[in-house]
Amino acid sequence: MPQITRDSLLTLEGYAKVRPAMRAEVMAHKRNRMVDLGGHVTLIFEDEKTMRYQIQEMLRAERTFEDAGIQDELDAYNPLIPDGSNWKATMMIQYSDPDARKQALAALKGIEARVWVQVGEQPAIFAIADEDLERTNAEKTSAVHFLRFELDAASIAAAKAGNPIRMGIDLPAYRVDSLVLPENTRAALALDLA
Repeated sequence: MPQITRDSLLTLEGYAKVRPAMRAEVMAHKRNRMVDLGGHVTLIFEDEKTMRYQIQEMLRAERTFEDAGIQDELDAYNPLIPDGSNWKATMMIQYSDPDARKQALAALKGIEARVWVQVGEQPAIFAIADEDLERTNAEKTSAVHFLRFELDAASIAAAKAGNPIRMGIDLPAYRVDSLVLPENTRAALALDLA
């Protein structure tokens, strides 16, 4: 899958002109790539479009126009683009009440490695989490994790053939048994595979 390059990005001025339209387009695109697991865990399956938008937003927010700063953003976000044999997702654990969030993050240590996906009748595939840095410590897990689901050839073929995709979380403190993804999400994820 293609990576985002310095030359393919808009300048800060160019991005300012298209930002409202690009934002609307990306938000609509993300709706097909969001999965709610149990009310407090949301996954956004990333792709080139979502990462391009994230990079442009970061450059805008930080007013970055120097090559080194732009390269830092590319280096941070390009790894989150699926490469044809996997799905990559940002996982967010969300509790609106600060006390409930603190308790949940303490109870949910290790959740990032217990999220799974299953294509058709193929075996479940557990996430590989936080390859860039550790986000769980002795006291709690982070509210944000980055997951990669590495698919074998049979799972890729099953996804491309239109088989249902199921997801869940196998953690005693937060169990989601078998959520069948809606067709719009299933179809969006199948496009990420080579």
